[in-house]
Amino acid sequence: MKVIDTLERHFGRFAIPNLIRVIAAFNALVFVLGHLNPALIGFLDLTRDGLARHEYWRLITYIFIPKTTNPIFFVLALMWMWSIGNALEAIWGAFKVNLFYLVGMIGTTLAAVFFGAEFSNTMLNLSLLFAFARYYPDQMLLFPPIPIRWLAWILLALMLVNFATASTAYQMALLAAMANYALFLGPEIIAQARQGREVTTRRRRFAEASLPSDEALHRCSVCSRSEQGNPDLEFRVGRDGNEYCMEHLPRRAPQV
Repeated sequence: MKVIDTLERHFGRFAIPNLIRVIAAFNALVFVLGHLNPALIGFLDLTRDGLARHEYWRLITYIFIPKTTNPIFFVLALMWMWSIGNALEAIWGAFKVNLFYLVGMIGTTLAAVFFGAEFSNTMLNLSLLFAFARYYPDQMLLFPPIPIRWLAWILLALMLVNFATASTAYQMALLAAMANYALFLGPEIIAQARQGREVTTRRRRFAEASLPSDEALHRCSVCSRSEQGNPDLEFRVGRDGNEYCMEHLPRRAPQV
C-alpha cells in the first residue's frame, strides 16, 4: 500500500529489528515467572478495570502472556512464533512487521476499552499465523503434521462459528485484532481476485472469438463427418498428422 510505503520512508528508522523474536523472548520470561508466581499474569493482562486504575503498562505487557501452561505446547508455540516472525520480516522488512503488530495491538486495546473484551494476545498472534499462511501456504507444521494453509482454514472456520454465537465483546475483539490483516493483505487479496476474474474473462472471450460456434472441432479427413450431428463419433490423429474417425483411421501394416 502507498500509505504504508510512505510511512516506512519517514519512520522506518524507528522500527525494532526482529520484533517477534523479542516478543517471543519476553513470552518465555513471563512463562517462567508465571509458574513461580501465578499472580503475575493478572498484573500484566489487558483489562478495562486495570486501565481505569491507570495501570497503563497493561497496554504493552499483555502481549507477553503465554496462552498455555503446558511446557510442550508452549515450546511449540514459541518455535512457530519465532519462525513466523523471521519469515514475515524477510518479506516485509522490520518496519512493516512492526506496523502490522502495532495495528493489531491498537485494535485489541480499543476492544478492551470500549467493549470490555479481555482477549489478550490470542487473536493478535493468530493474525501473524494467517499472514504467514498467505505467503507460505504449503509450509508443513511439525504438530499437527499438515500444511499451514489447512490449519489456517480450520482456525478461520472455528473463529467464524464462535463469532456467530459469541458475545459482542468477543466479536469486537476478533474484528479489532484482525484489522491488521485486513489492512495489509486485504487490498492484495482483492486485487488478485479481480485480476483472476479479468484473466478468465479474457481467455473466454479469446476462445469465443477464435472459434465460431458453427465450426467443428474434429472432422474426419475421409468422410468429412464431425462431432456436430454425430456426438458419438470418436476421432484420432493418424501417423500422417490428419484426423480420422475411428471407422477410417488408417491401420498400421502388420510386420512380417
